[in-house]
Amino acid sequence: MIEALQNMLTYDFMRRALWGVLLMMPLFSLLGTLVVNNGMSFFSDALGHSALTGAAVGMLFGLAEPQPIMLLFAVLFALLMNAIRCSKLSSTDTVIGVFSSCGVALGLVLLSRHSRFSGYQSLLIGDVLSITVPQLWVLAGTLVIVFLVWVFCFNGFFAVSLNPSLARSHGLPTVWLDNLFVVVMALVVMLAVRWVGLLLINAMLILPAAAARNVARSLRSYVMLTLVFSLFSGLLGLVLSYLNAVATGPMIVLVSATVFFGTFFMAQRK
Repeated sequence: MIEALQNMLTYDFMRRALWGVLLMMPLFSLLGTLVVNNGMSFFSDALGHSALTGAAVGMLFGLAEPQPIMLLFAVLFALLMNAIRCSKLSSTDTVIGVFSSCGVALGLVLLSRHSRFSGYQSLLIGDVLSITVPQLWVLAGTLVIVFLVWVFCFNGFFAVSLNPSLARSHGLPTVWLDNLFVVVMALVVMLAVRWVGLLLINAMLILPAAAARNVARSLRSYVMLTLVFSLFSGLLGLVLSYLNAVATGPMIVLVSATVFFGTFFMAQRK
């Protein structure tokens, strides 16, 4: 086992993948605590589905690298979806379902029309083993920015998630905080989707936080356990995927799901 791990780290792509996991999983844990607390699990899922349309729009503009268009499209998509969600004219799950369906369908239509779908199938599952050094630096910078936003705005985010009306009565800019959160979530989802995959990114966001919520006794322990479970799942999933020659993203999700069910039954017994 130890020899296998040593062999794993002799490969450059595995060392880059390890750094990628060490940077991505804390990002997911910071956002995951608020996603689960706000009941926005399907919101992040809809954002992941919009990646196909963002990539298709980038293709229409003839860009070799669609990432900038994907980021811009995701921000606009998130703000529009959040505005309609907050209007209360339709239920939240209905609004998210509509946007999620449209995001996937429009992307598939545009990509299939130009016979380019096969070139973007990697967005479905992702591949953290393909991460490059410049992309690691982008992830590191994103982690720093998200951490600063989280530190300075977490109390506001949490207050809005508990009771928006009460937060508004105490002078908190609830609309601004809500929009800031969905924009940050959109940026992180779009940056990570190529390495995690739009089919799995939502699971990586919510499973560690949901597992932590099963056993946490305070807000502090909830945040810390989410970080611990997220890093544990990422690292163990990477190692198991190497040892068994299977896809890394799905293995990380399976480890996270195992942690969730373990904490669930632990909470049930107590």
